[in-house]
Amino acid sequence: MTETPATEPAATETPATEPPATEHVTTEPIAFPQDRTCPYHPPTAYDPLREARPLSRISLFDGRGVWVVTGHTTARELLSDPRLSSDRTRPAFPSPTERLAAARNRRVALLGLDDPEHHAQRRMLVPSFTLKRTAALRPRIQETVDRLLGRMAAQGPPAELVNAFALPVPSMVICALLGVPYTDHDFFEEQSRRLLRGPAAADIENARDQLDAYFGSLIDRKQRDPGDGLLDELIHDQLREGTVDRQELISLATILLVAGHETTANMISLGTFTLLRHPEQLAELRADPTLMPAAVEELLRFLSIADGLLRVATEDIEVAGRTIRADEGVVFSTSVINRDERTFAEPDALDWHRSARHHVAFGFGIHQCLGQNLARAEMEIALLSLFDRFPGLRLAAPVDAIPFKPGDTIQGMLELPVTW
Repeated sequence: MTETPATEPAATETPATEPPATEHVTTEPIAFPQDRTCPYHPPTAYDPLREARPLSRISLFDGRGVWVVTGHTTARELLSDPRLSSDRTRPAFPSPTERLAAARNRRVALLGLDDPEHHAQRRMLVPSFTLKRTAALRPRIQETVDRLLGRMAAQGPPAELVNAFALPVPSMVICALLGVPYTDHDFFEEQSRRLLRGPAAADIENARDQLDAYFGSLIDRKQRDPGDGLLDELIHDQLREGTVDRQELISLATILLVAGHETTANMISLGTFTLLRHPEQLAELRADPTLMPAAVEELLRFLSIADGLLRVATEDIEVAGRTIRADEGVVFSTSVINRDERTFAEPDALDWHRSARHHVAFGFGIHQCLGQNLARAEMEIALLSLFDRFPGLRLAAPVDAIPFKPGDTIQGMLELPVTW
């Protein structure tokens, strides 16, 4: 999902202090982003970046050189630094792909704003994503999960898990939370796909236009006939009072809806695939379901589906023995940061017993994911219920025939054929 309060439980492990960055000799900077060769491991082409921690150089699609952060301690330091901007309309803001560079003309709510605008938007939304509000939603999430699993069981094996389960769970939940009709899910799921995966800049722009028109119409209807969702609350408490204007509310609704189902859907599908490929860890989880909260944290660290957080420096920054100059781009490779052996022992192993809560899968600092409490709850309930309902769940196709997403978007499975 998007962002959350910048508070988090204290880590029980203290990350080791990183030494100053050292030069890593290569014939040319490593290109970023790249596709994974295994859906749950960072691209093998990033291995030199792991050796060159915590800060080195990469090149983007147009040959532009930018900084890449790969050390855990340095990442948390820089993600909390107000001299790094998230404003994507800044001329020097880094764009990892051509389609994103061409579609950078519009500001993005929350994710693409700096304080104080960011703080003002966040303050309006935080009460809806607290632990208490999430706990109150758990029965509804469980009901949604049970209904979908019951439908899968009735239809019988095999099943394609992305569309039958992983995508509908968070999509139904975020629709209920926002007050968006789930009957429109085919439309907004398709526009979300185009927004995040292109393939061309025109697709992104058209998807934004379509979502703008959709939410504009929905807001108009809700002003005439209010409901009880978060969008209705924002209309009543913010739009009518002039705290936000109509376009800002449309932008907020779009980012909440898109991020609210896309990221968690990918974590459920890729998490399921990863568990099926790690039978010993899955067996341990089945034997002791109380491990599920820790397992979710470890999966978030291990999978790091939102790889490549983007910032641009507004001033010179001295860090890790280097100087990031004003107007230089900075990329945070979360998949590599979350495999930092100075912070996570044996980082390439899946271990339910490690303390993984201080991963940066949800980001860090003021832009830390707003919906992380909801995402955790959805993942815990979905994965636990799935393997409880289908103890014999297994892949229904050879591993190398199962498609997963390319490296220039949120990571996850395109399809996940299963049987039981």
